[in-house]
Amino acid sequence: MNEYLERWPGKSAKGRSSEHPAVYHMLDVAAVSERLLIQTSYSASFKAALTMLIAFHDLGKIGEGFRNMIRTGAVQPLRHWELTEVWLSGATWLRDRLGANPHVWRTLIAAVAGHHGRPPTRDERYFPNDRVAAGVDAVRDIPLILDDILALWPEASLVGLSRSEARQLSWWLSGLTVASDWVGSHPEWFPSVTRSMDLRRYLEQARGRAATAVAAAGLQVAGLKGDAPLFDFVLRPMQIAARDIPLPEGPTLAVIEDETGSGKTEAALILAQRMLAAGKGRGLYVALPTMATADAMFERAEEVMGRLFDGPSLTLAHGRAHLSGRFRDLVGRPTLSDDVTCSSWLADNRHRALLADVGVGTVDQALFSILPVRFSTLYLWGLSSKILIVDEAHEVAGDAYMVELLAALLRTHAAQGGSAILLTATLPLAQRATLIRAFAEGAGKDWPEDDDRSYPSLSIAGGATCRDFDRKPGPKGVVRVRRLSAASDAIDLLVASAARGAACVWIRNSVDEAIAAAEALRARGIPVSLLHARFVLSDRQRIEAQTLARFGKHGEGRAGHVLVATQVVESSLNLDFDVMVSDLAPMAALIQRAGRLWRYMTERPREHRAVPDPVLYVLSPAPDTVTDQRWLVPVLGRGAWVYPITDQWRTADLLFRVGEIPGPGDLRAMIEVVHSEARPVPAVLEAAEREWIGAGYGQGTLARHNVVDLSKGYRDGGAGAKDTVFPTRLGQPTRILVLARWENDALIPWAEAGGGDQMEAWMRSEVQASKRRLDRLPLPDQTAPAIKAAKAAWPVWRREIMTLCPVGEDGMICDGLRYDSASGLLF
Repeated sequence: MNEYLERWPGKSAKGRSSEHPAVYHMLDVAAVSERLLIQTSYSASFKAALTMLIAFHDLGKIGEGFRNMIRTGAVQPLRHWELTEVWLSGATWLRDRLGANPHVWRTLIAAVAGHHGRPPTRDERYFPNDRVAAGVDAVRDIPLILDDILALWPEASLVGLSRSEARQLSWWLSGLTVASDWVGSHPEWFPSVTRSMDLRRYLEQARGRAATAVAAAGLQVAGLKGDAPLFDFVLRPMQIAARDIPLPEGPTLAVIEDETGSGKTEAALILAQRMLAAGKGRGLYVALPTMATADAMFERAEEVMGRLFDGPSLTLAHGRAHLSGRFRDLVGRPTLSDDVTCSSWLADNRHRALLADVGVGTVDQALFSILPVRFSTLYLWGLSSKILIVDEAHEVAGDAYMVELLAALLRTHAAQGGSAILLTATLPLAQRATLIRAFAEGAGKDWPEDDDRSYPSLSIAGGATCRDFDRKPGPKGVVRVRRLSAASDAIDLLVASAARGAACVWIRNSVDEAIAAAEALRARGIPVSLLHARFVLSDRQRIEAQTLARFGKHGEGRAGHVLVATQVVESSLNLDFDVMVSDLAPMAALIQRAGRLWRYMTERPREHRAVPDPVLYVLSPAPDTVTDQRWLVPVLGRGAWVYPITDQWRTADLLFRVGEIPGPGDLRAMIEVVHSEARPVPAVLEAAEREWIGAGYGQGTLARHNVVDLSKGYRDGGAGAKDTVFPTRLGQPTRILVLARWENDALIPWAEAGGGDQMEAWMRSEVQASKRRLDRLPLPDQTAPAIKAAKAAWPVWRREIMTLCPVGEDGMICDGLRYDSASGLLF
């Protein structure tokens, strides 16, 4: 019997019946990784080597420092996972037995050692002293443990693995180790074992537990249901193309370009089904630009994924996923074998969301895989087996920083053997070329540049294309464009249109201007809804639900009602309006907005509309009256500064000359004139153009600096920074306020505590606003007794970064700031 087992605890008795030996825990984790490796195409000897390396992930628990920490609470002089690298670096006999050269060995042992979210960084010069400090018993037992575990996988071999291959593999291996360790540490799946048994017998038991644990965790890969059609409706042209286009061997990138409402999402899922069948992935991750778009897509995915997979796991992946009622209802729900499900384990930690068979979430979750943030390798490992679907790619690549990050993501995904699908309505050709080039680099391909201007288009990068689509306008016809020169004109138009029974919308560029417009319309007696990003979450969810119920595909009570909204309606909600007014915005944004005008023609044909034709009314000064850079301010107010002034001028110059947004065949030209083939701007705007170009270069440089360099390997290229240090997107700094109301002299959340969950109610009471504007105001003193009492149960990090704001009965928070549930946060 192995005498060292009881000397070295791996898990404390806290939360368990007793201590769990470190070596048994190492075998628990190895058994999980062995199970997860089944789906890979590696050779049996290489899988055995990886499994054994992962078993060694907690070798650093063999030492007096960790044992004292477990039993007495003493501080470890060296963190156990760094000691793992120390022990393995000295096991040159084991390295030689596995056939690894020193560079490969160092790279791989750092990957398994760095399973706490960041790589080990201990200087090798201290390794001899570290081994001595671990204690005499540890120095004696380590060779015995290594030899005994090696005997469990005698076929293990790393022969032939090159230095560059090891560096590439190290990122993936680290992620696999993290996932295996988290499952293998679950006390219900791997309970403490007090009766000593030999390692081979224990490993057999651990393998049985691992099979159960992997399934319970939701990591058992769901099988495909076959090639039966996913949808029972008559396919549209783009969906037929997705069904029929030839797919090449190896990593594949498809780009679907079509107008809003054309069925791109369904086309992407049809194409993804074929990619899965061709072995290009074992699951899906659908990445969207915002949490609102992700929530909407999640509902659609829940309906269709059960037709694609047998009993798939499905997660919602973004910072507020736990506040989605639809997602909460899915988690842990008893299901039939072929139902969509989500285990509590997957839902319990946001880092695990990409490990499900299907993930739907924000693009930020995928971008964490290529940034030097904590647990980035777990994101990378989860994503590596997925077909990545980037929806609304034009929004995801909304600035130079995001373009570079998305390009890096596609490059990395291709290098890991992954395939991807991009969906877009308005992606400029230059950005499309950048993204395709990045994917080609990752896949090791030299594809020719694709500068075809056809639209709509389905193209396989370096392969087949489908561009023979009907380019005539759809049932609603051409959207005419009319300029409004003042906000008062927009109000008069909306009042008259509502009186005729039209369902109307005014899309504004800034929240303050949206609030002002809604107040002006209400003063004219018009029923108005207001939707923007400066509501607490509970109010925003309520308003979004009401908006969908009124203006959605099957909306009711829409006649004569006006919605005033910001950009949140461009893509997050599938809405349909008879009359649309929009502040001037760049061409791509206006095309997106116009996609909500006369959207559902089957449900509301022309003869049932309150107006005879679809017209986009654009609030803008004349483009030939530019005298300075404040050209837009008299008309748009704060909304003048949301977008680059030069893009807005080019849009106005083209749009008001053409007088329409034409059929799909001509959309490409309109996008390119504004966003790629830059028409010269008036002389007074040239300085703004240079400033904007310079800012773009700076953003791109920052993004390239922030992205990890996979060629360095995880030890030298990885890090464990907080998400906020390396952001997934840039923007103006914001502060989070948490609103509260008074009840019996105590503060309670602004939102109702559904089900009695007070912490969730506090989260649903959050609202974000400009840090610059809030810092100027005398916000409530956070040391006040009532505020301190209300925040006492919050986690420390929430208490530090969030400001609790009591709201008076009149809505006042402080001088200069109040809140209204119908209008939002008011400065």
